[in-house]
Amino acid sequence: MNAKSDAATERIALLEALRNDQKTWNVLAPRYGVTNPNPPWKTSLIAMCDCLAASGALPVLERRQAEDELSNSIYSNVPAPERQLLALVHIMLKRGLVTESELVSRISAVRARLESA
Repeated sequence: MNAKSDAATERIALLEALRNDQKTWNVLAPRYGVTNPNPPWKTSLIAMCDCLAASGALPVLERRQAEDELSNSIYSNVPAPERQLLALVHIMLKRGLVTESELVSRISAVRARLESA
């Protein structure tokens, strides 16, 4: 996959739904009484990027280039923390590092835990 051209041009239905659902950290944090401006998943996102780079599955420069392309195109209207997350997942889906069904399963599990609290 040419991360720059392929990632920046193809929209993924699942990520489009997430992009449009308005469940960004700046909306969710006040609902749950959280005052930290950084989402709790930000550290995991950084660690995931580091692990992907260290394993050779997604080199840093390639990821950053693809993230920049996606951030300037498909995800330009998404707030910063979510924009990076959506871009990374987009790249991972395009490279086959995760499947949409795996992602849907994980999203459902996290939402169920969040909504039960």
